[in-house]
Amino acid sequence: MTKSLLILPLLALAACNQAAPTTPDTPAAAPAKTAEAPINTIDRSHAGEPGPAAVTWEMKGGTRQKLADHKGMKMLVNLWATWCAPCIAEMPALDKLAGDVPVMVLPISQDMEGWQAVDKFWGTDKFKNIETGLDQPGSFGEAIKARGLPVTILYDEEGKEIWRVSGTLDWDSADVRKAITG
Repeated sequence: MTKSLLILPLLALAACNQAAPTTPDTPAAAPAKTAEAPINTIDRSHAGEPGPAAVTWEMKGGTRQKLADHKGMKMLVNLWATWCAPCIAEMPALDKLAGDVPVMVLPISQDMEGWQAVDKFWGTDKFKNIETGLDQPGSFGEAIKARGLPVTILYDEEGKEIWRVSGTLDWDSADVRKAITG
């Protein structure tokens, strides 16, 4: 089994930033020695790191894209899935944001069922300002070491990370918009 295939079950277990449940028969894992990434807040600990250059995702119609295809523009990449309630809840706000800021907002689905699952949620006229990509088998999530969904990363014009958020943000807040455009 490839590393890419291994990440999908891990993402599913960590879905929506929830830890996998334990039972008396399955002891909890030992606490991590490194600091946990903050949830629902901007994290700049990866600032300046290049985005995953070799990772591609599929757009509707089958075209493949990668970060380098968007060089010269700021990008807000949102990893999401149809089974992740916080992901679904924030999608309308991300669509509105895309219409309001001079930054490309690109949701990339992590759904293992592919376009079949995405199309049931996305529809044809649901969102005016964003299109979604599909990342199978979860290579983008694996490359950025996502520990749950949603994860949103702001990349600069050179494809370097500015900041990320694990979880959700108030995409309409003045502070968040300033962090995106500033």
